[in-house]
Amino acid sequence: MPARGGNSADLLAYTARMKNELANASSPYLRQHAHNPVHWQEWNETTLAHAKRADMPILLSIGYSACHWCHVMAHESFENADIARAMNENFVNIKLDREERPDLDRVYQLAHQALSGRTGGWPLTIFLDPQDLTPFFAGTYFPPSPRHGLPGFGELLQRVRDYFDTHRDELRQQNERLREWLARASAASNDEIPATDEVTALAVQRIAARFDPQNGGTRGAPKFPHTCELELLLECAVGTSPLPQTNDALTTQDCANMALLALRSMAARGLQDHLGGGFFRYCVDATWTIPHFEKMLYDNAQLLPLYARAAAAFDDPVCAQAARGIVAWLQREMTARDGAFFSALDADSESDRGGLEEGAFYLWTREQLREVLSDSEFAAIEAGYALDGAPNFEHRVWHLVKARTLEQIAEKLGRSQTDVQRDLASAREKLFAARAQRVRPATDDKVLTAWNALMISGLARAARALREPEFYEIAARAMASLRESTWTGGALYANLVAEAQSRIPGFIDDHAFLLDALLETLQADWSDEHLSWAMHLADAMLEKFEDRLHGGFFFSAAGHATPLQNPKNFTDEALPSGNAVAAQALLRLGHLLGESRYLEAAERTLRAAGSALRQYPDACATMLHALREFHAPRTQVVIRCTPDETAVWREAFGEALREKRIEREQVDAFFIPAEAKSLPGALTLRKPRKGGIAYVCTGMSCRAPIHSPRRLIDVLRESAKS
Repeated sequence: MPARGGNSADLLAYTARMKNELANASSPYLRQHAHNPVHWQEWNETTLAHAKRADMPILLSIGYSACHWCHVMAHESFENADIARAMNENFVNIKLDREERPDLDRVYQLAHQALSGRTGGWPLTIFLDPQDLTPFFAGTYFPPSPRHGLPGFGELLQRVRDYFDTHRDELRQQNERLREWLARASAASNDEIPATDEVTALAVQRIAARFDPQNGGTRGAPKFPHTCELELLLECAVGTSPLPQTNDALTTQDCANMALLALRSMAARGLQDHLGGGFFRYCVDATWTIPHFEKMLYDNAQLLPLYARAAAAFDDPVCAQAARGIVAWLQREMTARDGAFFSALDADSESDRGGLEEGAFYLWTREQLREVLSDSEFAAIEAGYALDGAPNFEHRVWHLVKARTLEQIAEKLGRSQTDVQRDLASAREKLFAARAQRVRPATDDKVLTAWNALMISGLARAARALREPEFYEIAARAMASLRESTWTGGALYANLVAEAQSRIPGFIDDHAFLLDALLETLQADWSDEHLSWAMHLADAMLEKFEDRLHGGFFFSAAGHATPLQNPKNFTDEALPSGNAVAAQALLRLGHLLGESRYLEAAERTLRAAGSALRQYPDACATMLHALREFHAPRTQVVIRCTPDETAVWREAFGEALREKRIEREQVDAFFIPAEAKSLPGALTLRKPRKGGIAYVCTGMSCRAPIHSPRRLIDVLRESAKS
């Protein structure tokens, strides 16, 4: 297929001399493609300018390191010399890590939906007009030759390039229509802020309508955790703002039942790694049995505080064990030397049959189990994890899934529960040690600010719920790493890299999630420096991202040069809505400091989200939390005391919470040293005194200062009753 369409012979000659430029990319995913015969380029001004001058269409391939089908397409097509030659001769080929540039992924996923009428996914394969970066053809995975109703990738390249060369006028018209569609899709709304009860009731009704009463989660397959929905159910079940009683069909107990069924099912079955801890991305079936085996930091960051909160609220040992398993996995496999967290573990790994296979690291044959375990240990594992039935993975091996309770195993084997529990524990230890000798899945050691901030916040919340101070220490190390490496010259970056040219300016998610994490960790260990950092982040959000006309925050800043569209997203996706987290964090910081700028920005965001909250509140679960805190601000306790006085005040605060009249997730408590000077805003009025003093405020209403720990307990009791 000869090259065509360039503006000059020199430009075409330059294109012909291009080579693969990914060897030094900051992204491990991009570096995985550094040895492809495809002349991959990174997304940057130089590459885009060359494509525009040469008038060469751009083939943009978007994926991420833990994506199974990304690996399949790479092996089948990008390592194929003939296909690579066709790509090199006729396209400027750009490889993109969607986790480094979520703005570009969002835009082109939405464009794929518009062009194809279907939801997208990864790998995302997009062909762009080089003049304005508008996509004119889009798809996901393509095989090298026709199958499954899909054209072969080599054939597709020919057809796409032919169409680009011979139908430019039609393409320009299509591109204009697509840009208009994208503009309408991101059109701003400025609505009234809804009342909490009505939209919360509707959200829970919709969640309940699609809930799987046998397995938990949403009915059908595939099954995703949907953590934001689960957090809403937990909030309605145990929070200070329970499910509105105007909803006759559902009760707070219904919310508790749904949340617990989902959490327990995910923990017991195939979504959780029963040997190493942590959760996989999602399950491909309706019963949480077989996962896609990648482990993502952001999933576990959201599941950790959910399991910890459920464990504390319901005294549930299954949830507590799941939460502690996430932290054990995080420390063992996902933490860099400086304390920051890696992004993901791959789904694929080297199998004993040779070559990469999905899940190979986690799967077992009966023979492999028998080699490692004693007879009694094997019997316990066989009964407990359903190895006495047919293999559950491809009819040949087992993925471990808890099938029976301890009591049921003991009854089946005719043994005591104590003996069975001992054998299960020793068997898991042996299997974990044996598994460690296998070839591990690849680690995506990319460090992303937003994902780290989610985990830091989750660790802080879990530390409070489970009374695990060690979790705070892990969070503090990660926060120090972010402060050292991603906060440079008063600007926040989205990735932790040494090379300045590879740093990506932070998006709204980075700023909002980190602000939230700072407010969580400040409750464990007060730092004037971190409070100042939080204020800088809040100011940066208002300056760089806020839509001053319509309210809410754009995903990208001007420096990102995101093409086609800059969305304001109010719904939750794999990550919570950045707008929702921003609104919630600004409310908390605004009330703490008495800073009206932050409170007004949060109000404008909720006004902008009003239409989304009314139309699809179940997709706006995190925004519902912000809405609830707008109408009923959380209680904030500021305690000024010396280090010697801190213990007795913390004990008093903890005693009030242990009565379970007050839900810890609804109270912020900041222990500010008596010697702290030059505190900003309303904190200047929170003066210290000998013996310690507590200030309790809810929104803009404050109690009289409290001079004894015992009185603090009484006041918090009274607040819980009111």
